[in-house]
Amino acid sequence: METIRAVLADRNMFHVEQHLTVAEVARTMASLNVGAILVLERGELRGIFSERDLMTRVVVPGRDVMATRVEEVMTPSPVTIQESASTEEAMERMRRHKCRHLPVLCGAEVVGMVSMRDLMNLELEKKTEEIAYMRNYIAGVS
Repeated sequence: METIRAVLADRNMFHVEQHLTVAEVARTMASLNVGAILVLERGELRGIFSERDLMTRVVVPGRDVMATRVEEVMTPSPVTIQESASTEEAMERMRRHKCRHLPVLCGAEVVGMVSMRDLMNLELEKKTEEIAYMRNYIAGVS
């Protein structure tokens, strides 16, 4: 059983501070090519800001991206998961809470974020390996 810690291995943790404007955060997200980013203040998790937050809380209501601070429109107090949890636990937590990103904690410290895409890609890799193994087994038995 794979842990979230293994999924995060060799990855950078991207984050912004809550006092930044939506425009600044959107530019950061675009440069990093990410769809969601952690919002921290002095190392403590305050929320997540996602493309969906941008659309539903900024664009649709017509808020000014240059004047609106990300803390006003982020998803506050997001559901989290411990890095020792399994990938299956993370997928179930996302399903149950209808979210696509989970901040990852080691105790109380934020150490990264995992996305549904990360977990789906990992699952696809596992299934691809299983299929290759089965094909080799069948070819060897025939």
